[in-house]
Amino acid sequence: MTETDTLPVALAHLVDRDPDFSAALDLIQPLPDRTRPAGFEHLTKIIIEQQVSLASADAIWKRMIAAVRPFSPEVLGKFTEEELRAIGLSRQKARYCRALADEILSQRLILESLHELEDEQVLEQLTRVKGIGRWTAEIYMMACLGRNDIWPAGDVALQSAMGHLKNHEVRPNIEQMDQLAEPLRPYRTVAARVLWRYYADVVQARPQKPVAKE
Repeated sequence: MTETDTLPVALAHLVDRDPDFSAALDLIQPLPDRTRPAGFEHLTKIIIEQQVSLASADAIWKRMIAAVRPFSPEVLGKFTEEELRAIGLSRQKARYCRALADEILSQRLILESLHELEDEQVLEQLTRVKGIGRWTAEIYMMACLGRNDIWPAGDVALQSAMGHLKNHEVRPNIEQMDQLAEPLRPYRTVAARVLWRYYADVVQARPQKPVAKE
């Protein structure tokens, strides 16, 4: 099924299983299409997006694709760490990008085969690579592999949105996030997209009392 087919079914499921999602949908703009082609280029972009603002990541990415042409593991692998730092990457992310290129060139990671694997197997394969933690792997699975039931419970914006939606005084931790999302299977990816949109449109847009973290 395409996203056009899946999204209405998923949203109806979320509202049925958790009525708070009906309230959230009334307050947010339509969900943007965040799908990206699978492969080395977009996995590298997700690494660059780690722990920085989207504006900063976009600026670095524009310089990256202008310098690494064509954008491939073979070409990126020829760049030194210092050359990547000159583009704007931190030393750590320069190492991560080179590590990913090396894993692919050595065929220890075959991105084209990931679509054949179960979710946990994909996580295991990706997180073997230096610099790819659970969050990066989950975002790749959601955006590039089209997996419907991925839940990045450690994402701070997601936690803040869920805490706000549920009127929690304390931002939910990972265990609590997993419990809250359990009824939303098998469409937790769409639930996360709703909450990210809710975070942007509602939580950030209105002055609110800060939600504490345990």
